[in-house]
Amino acid sequence: MKAIWKDTVIAQSDDTVVVEGNRYFPPSTLNMMYFTPSDTTSHCGWKGEANYYDVTVEGETNADAAWYYAAPKQAASNIKGYIAFWNGVKVND
Repeated sequence: MKAIWKDTVIAQSDDTVVVEGNRYFPPSTLNMMYFTPSDTTSHCGWKGEANYYDVTVEGETNADAAWYYAAPKQAASNIKGYIAFWNGVKVND
């Protein structure tokens, strides 16, 4: 699986996890040169608090385009630290 934004592969893995239709990538599979931590957080009733990354490619930033659960609730422990994408980031194989 690949996460692609602006024709650039920003993450790639054969070991992703699907939760609620979102594909989560292991943190080691991200190309961190494209990621900057964001101050944004959100809350999911069963997964817990999510943190976000901005994604920047070719000088263009996609704010909060990636999210992860650093300390998820027990029900979501299988995605601890894994990263999912939205806001124009395409995920495909």
